[in-house]
Amino acid sequence: MTQQSRSRAWAGLVVLCGLAIQPLLAADGEKSLYDRLGGKDAITAVVNEFVGNVGADSRINQYFANVDSDGLKTQLVDQICEAAGGPCKYTGDSMKEAHKGMGVTTADFDALVEDLVKALDKFEVGEKEKGELLGVLGPMKSDIVEKP
Repeated sequence: MTQQSRSRAWAGLVVLCGLAIQPLLAADGEKSLYDRLGGKDAITAVVNEFVGNVGADSRINQYFANVDSDGLKTQLVDQICEAAGGPCKYTGDSMKEAHKGMGVTTADFDALVEDLVKALDKFEVGEKEKGELLGVLGPMKSDIVEKP
C-alpha cells in the first residue's frame, strides 16, 4: 500500500465504524456527499463489494467468519448513508463496543481500509468523495484498534 493510500486509509476506514457520526452536509448549494455518492442504491452496491472483498481477504476475514453478513451489510449501509448526510439512521453498537476484546491491530485496520478503497475504486467513486467519506471514517480507528 502506498503512503498516500495508507494516509487516506488512516483518515478513513471505515464508515464502518460507528462513532458519533457527523453528517457531511452540503455547503453553499453543493449536493450532499450522500447525493454525490449516488444515494442508497450506490452505497449498497459499494458495501456489497466491500464485504465481499473483506471475506476474500485472508489478512482479516477471520474477524468476520461468524458474522451475519446480511446484517453487517445493512448496518454498514445505514452507517455510511447517515455519515454522508443521507436519511438513514445507524442503530448498531458503537465501534468501541462492537470491537471490544477483538485485538484488532493497525495492520488489520489498514487492510480493511484497503478493501473499502478497492470497492470505491471499482465503482469509480470520485477522489473528492472518496476522501470525504474516508475522512469521516478515520476517527473510528481509535475505537477499533486495540493493538498498534
